[in-house]
Amino acid sequence: MPLFAVICRDKPGHLQTRLDTRADHLAHIERSGIVRMAGPLIEDGQMCGSLVILDTDSLASARAWAEADPYAHAGLFESVQVTEWKKVMG
Repeated sequence: MPLFAVICRDKPGHLQTRLDTRADHLAHIERSGIVRMAGPLIEDGQMCGSLVILDTDSLASARAWAEADPYAHAGLFESVQVTEWKKVMG
């Protein structure tokens, strides 16, 4: 199956939203069974976004996963990009 990168940037000043929603976000990751790698983006020592690598069959299903993310439902993100990603190393 192809891999997809979900690249999300938080709205400025929304760190508390991220912290308040984190447990639900992590449960979404675990429950889905398609996340291969995930972690926060960091700027100046603070979480400011997310990078998630999904192993799923289509861009549409990757977008659906991103739309179902509790972070998205909480209004955390300023932008979300979902694109096919090719693993070269690692």
